[in-house]
Amino acid sequence: MSAITAQNLTIRFGNFTAVDHVSLSVEEGEIFGFLGPNGSGKTTLIKALCGLLTPAAGKGTVLGFDCVVESEEIRQRVGYMSQKFSLYEDLTVMENIEFYAGVYGLRGDYLKRRKEEAIALTHLEPYLDRRAGKLSGGWKQRLALACAFIHEPRLMFLDEPTAGIDPVARRDLWDLLFQLSGLGVTFFVTTHYMDEAERCGRVGYIYMSKLIAYGTPDDLKQIPEVSPPGTKRLEIDTTHTSNALAAIKRMPYVYSSTIFGQAIHLLMDENVSLDQVKADLAREGFTEVELRPITPSLEDVFVTLTNTLNE
Repeated sequence: MSAITAQNLTIRFGNFTAVDHVSLSVEEGEIFGFLGPNGSGKTTLIKALCGLLTPAAGKGTVLGFDCVVESEEIRQRVGYMSQKFSLYEDLTVMENIEFYAGVYGLRGDYLKRRKEEAIALTHLEPYLDRRAGKLSGGWKQRLALACAFIHEPRLMFLDEPTAGIDPVARRDLWDLLFQLSGLGVTFFVTTHYMDEAERCGRVGYIYMSKLIAYGTPDDLKQIPEVSPPGTKRLEIDTTHTSNALAAIKRMPYVYSSTIFGQAIHLLMDENVSLDQVKADLAREGFTEVELRPITPSLEDVFVTLTNTLNE
């Protein structure tokens, strides 16, 4: 069963189209990744699915409820974490949790149980008396997750939940998401991080208000435009990577190239051998070189699709 459906969903502000005929579905218990540049329409789509914006065209459902006529039913059943920490920084961790529990109408034994479960899940016990504004970025996000999850929502919208926090905190937060997903909670997560997108069951990529890619990470890597017929992808390890990249860009059989971590990824003519590439690099002064064929990464997918649209 689908937790979210969007059918040609379109949102306009005056003459500006922020979301243009987007169609997608998210299954129950799935972690769905939603990517795109800033201003592409990610947050706007979330607001429409939560019933906070009225579509100009198309329709959407969340947990079986219509986004326009049953928006109150949706808001009672979903959790939402904004991309900016939005809790009360002058309140303590416990006071924030209790406030949001009150907003959702939790009372009595159920309130006590949910507070205990949310605190245990997010490991916030050592910080219950600390003001939220004094928490580190990672612990702020844990608190935001606890408050968004206090009423046991079946679906959670997380808008760039790991922006601005360190890699360890990012990994810990994703471990929490996987734990909740295993309990049947559905997640709709926006992110700019490719490693996070790789962890999602399916991903969508929105660019200039249009959904231009949608599917599993493995499926998207097989899109013909990403590795056109007659081409292959190569990873090169060598010293002085930046200088080597400049040399590679001058080679006539290389169609695109970029630094990826400590290596260079390139798209090139499949008829050119690895030995020729190695020899050409040696003539440029790069004699210590390792070459290996690779499949495209998600970053390759999104960069290629974006550049194709901009041509």
